[in-house]
Amino acid sequence: MVCKRWILYGRVQGVGLRHFIRVNALRLKLEGYVKNLFDGSVEVVAQGEEEKVKELKKIILRGNGFSKVEDIEEDDFPISNYGDFHIEY
Repeated sequence: MVCKRWILYGRVQGVGLRHFIRVNALRLKLEGYVKNLFDGSVEVVAQGEEEKVKELKKIILRGNGFSKVEDIEEDDFPISNYGDFHIEY
């Protein structure tokens, strides 16, 4: 079990990216959240099996056809009980 926190920069708000990430995270059976930040970036916390977390990162970098991640910061994050994967507002 791993937990990663990513900050996504680029064309990441207003393009359906949060919903896209949530759908894929739930499909991969990950826990965590995704939320827009005030500076125009998007924060993602993804927790689960290491290979599935890596797969979500690949999916995010590929994008949903509208988004374009130009930079990503990655940190290890404390394991927690998120219960599911949700969008935070």
